Amino acid sequence: MDAEDLLLREFLGIRDPDRTRHASAWIRSRQRCDGTWTNHHGGPPNLSTTVEAYLALRLAGDPPDAAHMFRAAEWVREAGGLKSARVFTHIWLALFGLWQWDDVPAIPPEIVLLPRWFPLNPYDFACWARQTIVALSIVLAERPVHRLGLDLAELSRGKSPPPSRRRLSDRGFELLDRVLRAYQRHPLRPLRRLALSAAESWVARRQEADGSWGGIQPPWVYSLIALRLRGYPLEHPAIRRGLEGLDRFTIREDDGHRLEACQSPVWDTALAILALRDAGVEADDPALVAGADWLLGEEVLVRGDWAARRPSLEPGGWAFEFANVNYPDVDDTAEVVMALAQVKHPDVTRNEGAISRGVGWLLGMQSRGGGWGAFDADNTRELARRLPFFDFGEVIDPPSADVTAHGLEMLSAVGQGGGSAAREATSFLLAEQQPEGSWFGRWGVNHIYGTAAVVPALVAAGLPPSHPAIRRALSWLRAHQNEDGGWGEDPRSYQDDGWVGRGESTASQTAWALLAFEAVGDRSTAPERGVEWLLETQRPDGGWDEQQFTGTGFPGDFYINYHLYRLVFPVMALGRWARADVEAPHEPAAALVP
Repeated sequence: MDAEDLLLREFLGIRDPDRTRHASAWIRSRQRCDGTWTNHHGGPPNLSTTVEAYLALRLAGDPPDAAHMFRAAEWVREAGGLKSARVFTHIWLALFGLWQWDDVPAIPPEIVLLPRWFPLNPYDFACWARQTIVALSIVLAERPVHRLGLDLAELSRGKSPPPSRRRLSDRGFELLDRVLRAYQRHPLRPLRRLALSAAESWVARRQEADGSWGGIQPPWVYSLIALRLRGYPLEHPAIRRGLEGLDRFTIREDDGHRLEACQSPVWDTALAILALRDAGVEADDPALVAGADWLLGEEVLVRGDWAARRPSLEPGGWAFEFANVNYPDVDDTAEVVMALAQVKHPDVTRNEGAISRGVGWLLGMQSRGGGWGAFDADNTRELARRLPFFDFGEVIDPPSADVTAHGLEMLSAVGQGGGSAAREATSFLLAEQQPEGSWFGRWGVNHIYGTAAVVPALVAAGLPPSHPAIRRALSWLRAHQNEDGGWGEDPRSYQDDGWVGRGESTASQTAWALLAFEAVGDRSTAPERGVEWLLETQRPDGGWDEQQFTGTGFPGDFYINYHLYRLVFPVMALGRWARADVEAPHEPAAALVP
């Protein structure tokens, strides 16, 4: 993202020496000894990230024969060269004449004209992909080239990529891509003009109050490029707000400037309130009331893209970011409702009204089969994953175990744990359990997160601790406890089963595991050792060190280091452990072990 920020500013003609100096310093500080860059702390080298970082440093003036650049280029060639990079990297290269537009898979802007019942219309894609592809469809139609006066010949050589092993059905999509590329070169002009105008309007309408698109980096940068290509001057309010918003997402540190992927104030505030309540802070404490009051002001009361599948559903709920009214999400809504229910807000009517609307919206967003996706209901069209254009990240938003668990836990917290929606969610979760006993974590790394979300939810909904699913889950957690007493799981577990439940112990993941044990009153040796690990690794200032990325954006591709995870979840876990000691100490739950 830091590289792409420099590339965006170069394309728009606004890259300045000061920002270039600080951003390139940050990029250099993240280079590994082998010359590469990776996508998360401790992860393996990533080809596309390395290519984009290398290009940004060339843009900043680093010569290709400099030692750090030579090492990077050598590794890129060994890994397959530019031709083996992802599609989005090829798009960035094409913007600067370093890749042929004809060699980029096609997404024509006519996609916005497709009716919602037609396969592969924009609403078949998850909200983050939807916003990105509509903006990129304008870029791919315009096919601009901004020459840099440099080439990347030193990266172009490399091993040939392995032959395709796509299934026959996927080869059909490759044929579709060839047809779309041919149309891209020779579109029907009246239809193309109509499509570009419609796509431009679609993008412009979805800019948020803070200047972002969806509050996240990918659609943000491509939307700015798209609107600029449609003739918006740099002084246009939409462009100006967009760039000002990116400045607010820029973190300035001693070793350089870096761009945040997103900001999560709603999520963080709800979790902080829940953690403080677990730690014994009174429900009417001024800090908690202030947090709840702020959350009440962030309620989303307008219809967004979710209404495409739920047109009669009344709005309600919360988004993740400071400003994202188009895309409230189920996960944040569940956590906010639970937080508001834990606070004695002086305006009871206002508080209860927001809780009621949030519960109603969440119930209306339940998908077929009983689960919940994050942003849309029934966003499950698998065809979207097969287009050659999408070789990076998840592009649909199917129901997941972690989001469903949070929804179920919320329903139980407001007295609806025995209703039909909760029963359907329980059935969904039981069906999603992995054979070994864990649950997949869509938005947190990974099986530890999923398992820690599901077990408390099932218990809250009325499943007894002796239920086979819960017994198997706790057995799985015991089997994956580290020798030091903590728990950890590397993001590589999304792509390599050998990493499932395995990784260096972290404060957040250890706390997640403890929350599962505490939900069933298990005070056996495994959770006791986890508590000891948290106590032993706590810093003098009360926090914990955690460089690892334990949040997930796109499984297998994009991860997040939530800076409050290392604090709120240990406080939750330790608070519940201490409270249980005071209120009703449990006997060791050896009977829960299969």
